[in-house]
Amino acid sequence: MRENRLRKLIDKGQPTLGTQILIPWPGLMEIIGQTGIFDYAEFLSEYAPFDLHDLDNLARAAELANLSPMIKIEQQPRTFLAERALAAGIQNIFFADIRTVEDAKEAVRAVRSEPKGMSGYRMDRRAGYVFSTTTPGDIIKMGEDAVVAIMIEKNSAVENLEEILSTEGIDMVEFGPSDYALSLGMPGEKSHPKVKEAELKTITTAVRMGIPVRAEVRMPSDAERYIELGVHHICLSTDVLILHHWLKENGEELRRIISKARSSKD
Repeated sequence: MRENRLRKLIDKGQPTLGTQILIPWPGLMEIIGQTGIFDYAEFLSEYAPFDLHDLDNLARAAELANLSPMIKIEQQPRTFLAERALAAGIQNIFFADIRTVEDAKEAVRAVRSEPKGMSGYRMDRRAGYVFSTTTPGDIIKMGEDAVVAIMIEKNSAVENLEEILSTEGIDMVEFGPSDYALSLGMPGEKSHPKVKEAELKTITTAVRMGIPVRAEVRMPSDAERYIELGVHHICLSTDVLILHHWLKENGEELRRIISKARSSKD
């Protein structure tokens, strides 16, 4: 049975570093692993087109790259996507759109094996297809080792924060400013004082309750304020953002050089 690197680090109280991808090309997972820097890579299925075969291939690539794979899934079909991802070999599940305590409980149930959860024993990649490489005990442990992360990004979730974070089986939490602002009827105002207040409440409450907190940053320097608040799990940018910023910055510079060279000849 393959070790879950992210689970191991969290259980030891060690910091973790991840990054995110929308492009479901397995080679990208391998490229991330080749850096030797990241502990896990998260596939943002909430935003990207994909099919079930992509999940198998991303998991295979993560294994080759010595990464612990994670998938972010939207509210529905929450249980189906979580179980299919686990069956493919995706080790960790990040649940978006958590609004209530029942949402949090459903997220945990979708990952854990019966009788505690809803995941059963079936012929899938995780089980070796024909049950030749795993035992029932292995399948149960895979479900228990899976990191269950939740996004606090709705007003109702912030209002019921302590009760939600008290849900047994929640392993990691993150605050989502963009969706929280939207839930307040303030689209795009993720720097609004009410949003910042909710973010601080989420982080400090989780730290006090002993729930690991993750923060997403675009640049390493952005992590400093989170680390000061007790955040030890950082996720560095997303493939499409990295690509966009690099192309824009370098494309503008190259356009300037080309235009300057042409002007000097005219």
